[in-house]
Amino acid sequence: MERLFSRQRRVSEIAAALQLSIFFNHLLSGQDVIDVEGPTFAESITEGDIRWLKQKGEFVKADELVAEIETDKTTVEVPAPHSGVLEELLVSDGDRVAAKQLLYRLRLTSMLMKGSSEIAESQVGMQKLIPKKRRKSKSRNSSGSEEDRKAYSTEITGDRTEYRVKINRLRARVAQRLKDSQNTYAMLTTFNEVDMSAVVSMRKKYNDAFQKRYGVKLGFMSPFVKAATYALQDQPIVNAVIDEGEIVYRQFIDISVAVASPRGLVVPVLRNVESMSTWAIFLFFELVHYFFQAKINKLPIEDMEGGTFTISNGGVFGSLFGTPIINPPQSAILGIHAIVDKPAAVDGKIEIRPMMYICLTYDHRLIDGREAVTFLRTIKRAIENPAIMLLGL
Repeated sequence: MERLFSRQRRVSEIAAALQLSIFFNHLLSGQDVIDVEGPTFAESITEGDIRWLKQKGEFVKADELVAEIETDKTTVEVPAPHSGVLEELLVSDGDRVAAKQLLYRLRLTSMLMKGSSEIAESQVGMQKLIPKKRRKSKSRNSSGSEEDRKAYSTEITGDRTEYRVKINRLRARVAQRLKDSQNTYAMLTTFNEVDMSAVVSMRKKYNDAFQKRYGVKLGFMSPFVKAATYALQDQPIVNAVIDEGEIVYRQFIDISVAVASPRGLVVPVLRNVESMSTWAIFLFFELVHYFFQAKINKLPIEDMEGGTFTISNGGVFGSLFGTPIINPPQSAILGIHAIVDKPAAVDGKIEIRPMMYICLTYDHRLIDGREAVTFLRTIKRAIENPAIMLLGL
């Protein structure tokens, strides 16, 4: 009798489960399925590579990220327009997609379906917390004599595996631009050494007061932005560019600052620096914001376009010396490096001073050596004696 009741109870449970399944299928079938297209790109971008963050059958909330499209310059997010279940992915992971292209189908669901999905997700999350038993690796040489196995183990030591990763579009674009730069420009680099005592002393003396008033630290990069602006006004040919047989002199100064991001190198632009006051440049709000955005791949495309001159700071990584490559279509790039205490001759005496190597890589088709050296010496003078910039000497 007890066995009979057990069977009846089991049949009832199966019937209830079937009814619940039919109910949810009916609930889903009664909802709309919409086709979702990708976002609109900036005018300078035509396509990108898609990376799915969600998979078919997963529930997504409204505005939750479904995918990311990696373009030559930035990463464009693809949020869900409504809550629902991903019915079908119309493109594969890694495919190249255009603006406004259909990407996936979304089955709109009710709050009830949302709740059930969240419960399922929480159960999956709990399962992930349970550690799996470690499996014993199988021997690579499961057959053969004992002598062969000993010979194999003595010949090869260590792990000799390798793996491949698809190059992202930003890295590929940077590689192409650098190669184009190398093939197009007649690049030449000139060097100089700067005594950073004045800047180091200024930063040490006023950093606390500056940070208290403006909420941002006084860095070493901002004096070079100001000095480069000052030198570009003194040598406008460095701010010019060759275009279809003509020399274009720009009467504005837009300085690109090379920033390392997880995806590759990006160059946010400070526009019309020539019209900015010294305190505005030193305040550096824009660059602090840019640095933060670049690290989370949310740098707006419009903030990376243009630029008439670039500054590359390898010193943040400890670089002592280097020759940067011109950022097309510009004509020159300033490289600054690490500050190192070293002996220097000062008024006939040997003193330990904070010194830095700086360099200028320039397009020798447009800029003569005299102009390049004069430009770099102007920066050296401005950094070693900041009053020169303030007085316009």
